[in-house]
Amino acid sequence: MSEAVTITIDGIPTVMPAGSTILDACNGEGVDTPTLCYLESLTPVNVCRVCVVEVEGSRTLVPSCSRVAEEGMVVQTDSERVRHSRKMVLEFLAGSVDLSTADDDLSRWTERYAVDTDRYGPVAPPAHDRDGRQAGHHHPVTDGSMAETVEQPAKVDNDLYMRDYSKCILCYKCVEACGTDAQNTFAIAVAGRGFDARISTEFDVGLTDSACVFCGNCIGVCPTGALMFRSEYELRQADLWHEDKQAVTRTVCSYCGVGCNLDLHVQDNRIVKVTSPLDHSVTSGNLCIKGRFGYEYVQELGDLASTPIDEVLRAARS
Repeated sequence: MSEAVTITIDGIPTVMPAGSTILDACNGEGVDTPTLCYLESLTPVNVCRVCVVEVEGSRTLVPSCSRVAEEGMVVQTDSERVRHSRKMVLEFLAGSVDLSTADDDLSRWTERYAVDTDRYGPVAPPAHDRDGRQAGHHHPVTDGSMAETVEQPAKVDNDLYMRDYSKCILCYKCVEACGTDAQNTFAIAVAGRGFDARISTEFDVGLTDSACVFCGNCIGVCPTGALMFRSEYELRQADLWHEDKQAVTRTVCSYCGVGCNLDLHVQDNRIVKVTSPLDHSVTSGNLCIKGRFGYEYVQELGDLASTPIDEVLRAARS
């Protein structure tokens, strides 16, 4: 097998190692390709379809995140066909999912592709029985004049993190992180079919009764805020979450000798959440429950002056 292949991206010849994907090539050439279900530390699952590109000779658009580049391949990343497809996918999401806490990139792509967030009409009343629906059964909600959404009550059943599936785009990242790509716990999976598809624990039990080990790796990969630290959720509810005022300090976890790197997100001199860098050779962004959530002992400051967020943080862990 050749050690390198040459393909053409938007008229520019590009040489890359054999086995690279089209997305790898696009990134190497500085082509900004939207992705929602892709993460470099996870196996591509090809479900969001916003990274599709046009390949000469291919009947359909192909997902650039998983399609391996082949010698002589001619790729268009910004053709009318590609732009139309990406716009359609983003409009489907914008019309049915709460994207208010999604990554900033999503807002940028929404503007780039002139996404009409109201294309499918006014929002229908929420269907609060989504978890109880039977797969394969039709559940009429509207007369077709309104857009059904995935809105539902947030699931707050533990002190560490919460789930708001009104914001879930079914990117499968959390399922991958909980499965063979990282944790191998398999506490969550996709349940239901079609528009009723959703992320669920076994038999839809609460997290504390499930196989979840509370490593929080699912939170680390979620692109929309459907999975969120309980501390962040409570601070947002109290209008005290100020990301622009937070400092991020990298350190090493103090619990064992593995050497996991931690990024401490600090606001008002308090740790409000902990993440790990994706490019770290030890963690690849993954942590255990101690590394991600076991920082409360740092907050025990005795009689030192309290901050406005202390009461909220204490309530989140009570």
